[in-house]
Amino acid sequence: MQSRTQVKVRLKRKTNPELAETISLALKHKSWLKTAYILSGPTRLHSSISLQKIDSEAKIGDTVLILGKVLSQGSLSKKVAICALSISQKAKDKLKESKSEFISIAEEIKKNPKAEGLKVLK
Repeated sequence: MQSRTQVKVRLKRKTNPELAETISLALKHKSWLKTAYILSGPTRLHSSISLQKIDSEAKIGDTVLILGKVLSQGSLSKKVAICALSISQKAKDKLKESKSEFISIAEEIKKNPKAEGLKVLK
């Protein structure tokens, strides 16, 4: 694991303002430090998870953290809260059908600074 200083150096190279804000917020809370480290790295290491995988691994009422993008393959039959960097438009439409919600990682950090009750999917 890298130090906060090394993550700050990596942060300077990020050109996406939303991603940079998310990393900055994560650095402020010790429980989100590992998330900041992963997000500050190369984007090829970010995960892309389909709704099908979320449906198979999450339980009803879970808050699922995805360090990457949510893709629309499959369907979601459970009501879950999905916290991710981004989501495809088709996946967003499918979330509305299952009455699930999408939250950006930055919003989740503000709402849950201790990272309690999150299930991380890779």
